[in-house]
Amino acid sequence: MNGTDWPSPAANLLNVEEQIKKILAATGVDVPSLASGDSSPATLPLPLAAFTSLTITYKVDRTSERFLNLAGQTLECLAAGCPWPSMPIVASLWTQKAKRWTDFLIFSASRTVFLHNNDALVQLLKSCFTATLGISNSPISCSGGGVGALLGHGYKSHFCGGMCPVAPGILYLRAYRSIRDMVFLTEEIVSILMNSVRDIACGTQPRGRLEKLKATKDGMKYGKVSLAASMSRVKLAAALGASFVWLSGGLMLVQLLIKETLPSWFISVHRTNQQENSDGMVSMLGGYALAYFAVLCGAFAWGVDSSSSASKRRQKVLGVHMEFLASALDGKISLGCDSATWRAYVSGFVSLMVGCTPNWVLEVDVGVLKRLSNGLRQLNEEELALSLLGAGGVGTMGAAAELIIDSGM
Repeated sequence: MNGTDWPSPAANLLNVEEQIKKILAATGVDVPSLASGDSSPATLPLPLAAFTSLTITYKVDRTSERFLNLAGQTLECLAAGCPWPSMPIVASLWTQKAKRWTDFLIFSASRTVFLHNNDALVQLLKSCFTATLGISNSPISCSGGGVGALLGHGYKSHFCGGMCPVAPGILYLRAYRSIRDMVFLTEEIVSILMNSVRDIACGTQPRGRLEKLKATKDGMKYGKVSLAASMSRVKLAAALGASFVWLSGGLMLVQLLIKETLPSWFISVHRTNQQENSDGMVSMLGGYALAYFAVLCGAFAWGVDSSSSASKRRQKVLGVHMEFLASALDGKISLGCDSATWRAYVSGFVSLMVGCTPNWVLEVDVGVLKRLSNGLRQLNEEELALSLLGAGGVGTMGAAAELIIDSGM
């Protein structure tokens, strides 16, 4: 790569890196420093260098177009797994030969940043949430949020004198297949979801002390904004988080979330500010968000009935999670989360199971259902406790009858 046997990438490399920074900055990502710190010239690993040398010798015409389309995808995947800045170097070499591919090559190189730096990946996920929920001041989310803000209008170049800003969802769709640390990804999605709930609550309420719920002709109001409107955005955030989990890791990542990530989150101690503790609004919305998030992840992975092959794995994973809920309600597990968050999660999760996925309830051990019912009664959720036993089938009929007699329903 001294400019003799190979065309030197040095002339274009700085320009490519600057274009990458512009693309990511427009998406709301602060480009991290990925330089190794040494002053040695940038090089490619031997396998990538050999493959790049092979492809770059082909003429860019209709005859070799089929080969280049196939080889281009292989080249991109290979470069993504190599140290930084392998892909920018490949882009710098190819832009000298095919200038009309410059924008696409730079866009492909920009996605590799997220494969080499977890902080950049977290920023991208945050941008996806803020754009979808419309809680960011960036140009991408100025349209009011929704799927349009998340995905934009695809990939466009030469728009207003250059490459138009790329929606964060498009960048994530280009990067997620090569993400290696799925456990880290799941934990970050849960964390970003909870922060988004806080932003929703704080962004729709006056800055002063939160007022108590007031009944009006338009429904329940919390301060000056409808509680129903906040819940609607919370559900949107939960659906987005569930989509990311399912898209990124499929069945295995969902099972990890239900069995380990969520129980660990509830056991861990979380810092909340005093205003949230006193009013409970953010904590309550956070619990419902996690409930929607968990049930949607399960629905994506297992389905709501028993028609898919994946549903055969549901009983074991769901049983572990329901045992955790029952043990925590029994006082056998010490929780670190806010009590309002826990109560909202339990009631929300069980309500969604009873109302939307009744087949799931039938797969839960009868003893666990009875313990959950007793725990719900302690939370003053008698009707939900009865509904849970009613959905449990023949095995819980006796417990349901006892509950009706005890409560005088």
